[in-house]
Amino acid sequence: MTTYRTIVVHVIAFALLSSASLLAQVKPRFEKPILLTSAGQSADVTMASTLFKKALIESTVKPLAQPADLAGVRTLVVVAGYSSKGLGAAGISRDEEMARVKALLAAAAKAGARVLTMHLGGAARRGSQSDDFNRVAAEAASYLLVVKGGNEDQFFSDIARSKKISIDVVDKISGAVVPLQAVIP
Repeated sequence: MTTYRTIVVHVIAFALLSSASLLAQVKPRFEKPILLTSAGQSADVTMASTLFKKALIESTVKPLAQPADLAGVRTLVVVAGYSSKGLGAAGISRDEEMARVKALLAAAAKAGARVLTMHLGGAARRGSQSDDFNRVAAEAASYLLVVKGGNEDQFFSDIARSKKISIDVVDKISGAVVPLQAVIP
C-alpha cells in the first residue's frame, strides 16, 4: 500500500509542477496604442523605438511623458536607465524625473494601461543611480524585457520572481525584436 501511495504522490507532484511551469511560460499580451517613455532619461528609449520599428509595431515616443499623455493609451512601455546627460538635456533633476515616473506609473494603473518595462543598457544602466529607476519601473510592469548584461546579478529576475512578473532575458539588444512581436501581436 505504501508503494501505491508513493506513486500517487509522485504523479500528483509531477502534474502540479508541470502545470506551474506551463503557467510561468504564459506571456501577457499588450494592445495598441502604445506610448514609449524613459525612466531615467537615458538614450535607451531611442533604441527601444528602433526595436519597435524593426518589429513593425507602431508606437509614440515621449521621453518626458506625463499622465495626460496616457489618454487612449492601452500600453505604456517604460525604458529604464539613468543618464545624468539625459537629465541635463531634458532640464530636470533626478528627483523631478523620479516623481514624473512614479506619477506616470500611478496614472497608468488608474487608467488600466498595461506596463511593459524594458532594460536595454546592460551593466552601464545599473548601479546606485539607475537601480532606483529600474526597480520602480520593473515592479510596476506586467512584463520585463531585459538585456542579459543588465541582469548578471539577477536583479530583474529576482523582481520578476517575487512579483510574479513574466520576463524575457535576451543576449543582446537586437534579440528583443522577437519577444516584442510575441507579446504585441
